[in-house]
Amino acid sequence: MAKRRRRERPDPPGPAGFLVVDKPPGRTSHDVVDAARAWLGIRKVGHLGTLDPQATGVLPLAIRSATKLVPFFAQSQKSYVGTVRLGAVTDTLDGEGAVLERYEGTLPDEAAVRGALEGFRGEIEQIPPMYSAVKRDGVPLHKLARQGEEVERTPKQVRVERLELLRFEPPDLEIAVDCSAGTYVRTLAHDLGAELGCGGYLADLRRIRSGPFDISQALSIEACDEAAEAGRIESLLIAPAEALGFPIVELAEAGARRVENGGDISPGTYDRAKPGMRISAVGPDGRLLAVLELRADRRLWPLRVLPA
Repeated sequence: MAKRRRRERPDPPGPAGFLVVDKPPGRTSHDVVDAARAWLGIRKVGHLGTLDPQATGVLPLAIRSATKLVPFFAQSQKSYVGTVRLGAVTDTLDGEGAVLERYEGTLPDEAAVRGALEGFRGEIEQIPPMYSAVKRDGVPLHKLARQGEEVERTPKQVRVERLELLRFEPPDLEIAVDCSAGTYVRTLAHDLGAELGCGGYLADLRRIRSGPFDISQALSIEACDEAAEAGRIESLLIAPAEALGFPIVELAEAGARRVENGGDISPGTYDRAKPGMRISAVGPDGRLLAVLELRADRRLWPLRVLPA
């Protein structure tokens, strides 16, 4: 007889929002999600983009009903500062992996590095690394890699808006990267090493921005621990409407009820705006009720309604 699933106790009520954590090295993104669940005493916590265990920096967490807003951040640009180490290739494309090849020749000079970087700006193709969360027939590639398998991966197009050499101290190159969602900086480091003919891997990485969230807003694990113990962790949440950055329409009770039930409303001052415009609908209590979209019929329709 199949065991009945134990019913999870519903989360206690509280505000929705985003908590920006400065992820330390050695912890997975899921480790930080688990920590946030303990800080807040809830289960409904998600993150806006995985960071590798060795990477540090901005890891935005969606709290309570803010998890419903995660798709609105899916294509957000990311910014990183990292170190590429020339002269070797690893199986994971970063410093955590086993060295597959070492280069014994003279490393390229600064002019050669700057010239090679030019070719990685703009629209480029990347092959996802084997040690990644990309799935093949439902199985994450990193699981296949740990079983010693390597499978063919489909190249994908990404965009690198900025790729700048900040420091040249061979064998290390410090770089700054602004890129589209889905860009692997590990792959960028590996491909740069291949282009230079000496190999290379990502020695360290720090994310300093993810969409609207930047490092100035990021809180250390220790700061979050202290805030949770003091009972003020919820005061550190960034409000959903603030994070989204869409224009805001404030609704009276009747309009709020209509939107919460999936109904459309008049666009008001946004009547002449371009169809497709997104707007945050806020209720009388200041809570984000829904994300609305202006349609061709000149009405605002709910794209996503947040539960109370």
